[in-house]
Amino acid sequence: MPIRVMLVDDQELLRTGFRMVLQSQQDIEIVAEAGDGVQALEVLATTPVDVILMDVRMPRMDGVEATRRICALQDAAAASDPGSDTGPRVLILTTFDLDEYAFAALKAGASGFLLKDVPPTELVAAIRAVRGGDAVVAPTTTRRMIDRFATVLPSSLPPAETPELARLTEREREVLLLIAQGLSNGEIAARLSLSEATVKTHVGRILTKLQLRDRVQAVVLAYETGLVRAQH
Repeated sequence: MPIRVMLVDDQELLRTGFRMVLQSQQDIEIVAEAGDGVQALEVLATTPVDVILMDVRMPRMDGVEATRRICALQDAAAASDPGSDTGPRVLILTTFDLDEYAFAALKAGASGFLLKDVPPTELVAAIRAVRGGDAVVAPTTTRRMIDRFATVLPSSLPPAETPELARLTEREREVLLLIAQGLSNGEIAARLSLSEATVKTHVGRILTKLQLRDRVQAVVLAYETGLVRAQH
């Protein structure tokens, strides 16, 4: 079954460009478009979508607020029916690397962060990855993004007193620390002398215990709790 994609951007020319790239893929189908967050929410009420390519800066309702509302609906659906498909994943699109609005959208629950000039092959790969449940913020981008914005994140409690981290085993805390440093599963496996499958299991348990959507939110939480602090 093709991956159902919705394009949300107030610039029709950009939507046209993305549409041309994506329609050439046999496993991707453009099922809807919207010019702002308000229209996107209206469309989602009647149209099944797997992945949303979401612009950040738009009139009426920007991509941050739209992402927050979409993810809130998904969380409510998951709470009432844990086994259900909770709806679309959001990929944030921005003109500027390390855009503070894009960062806010990631905190709101978006599953990825892409620049609008992303090469077509990377865009397609990102959509497939997000549909499969992965995040698409590259480790190097995660590291730079967090280092840039961690100063705005509260971290009043030391790690030992943080309730969230108390749920984790020592090994899981160790894995979370390396995730927050921007390491991939393969790099974490090499660092800890574990198999990549074991690391993936640890990551899954961390996300479940902390009730996080993906490793992007895990990175944010690691900074919020003070497990990791940005270097400036």
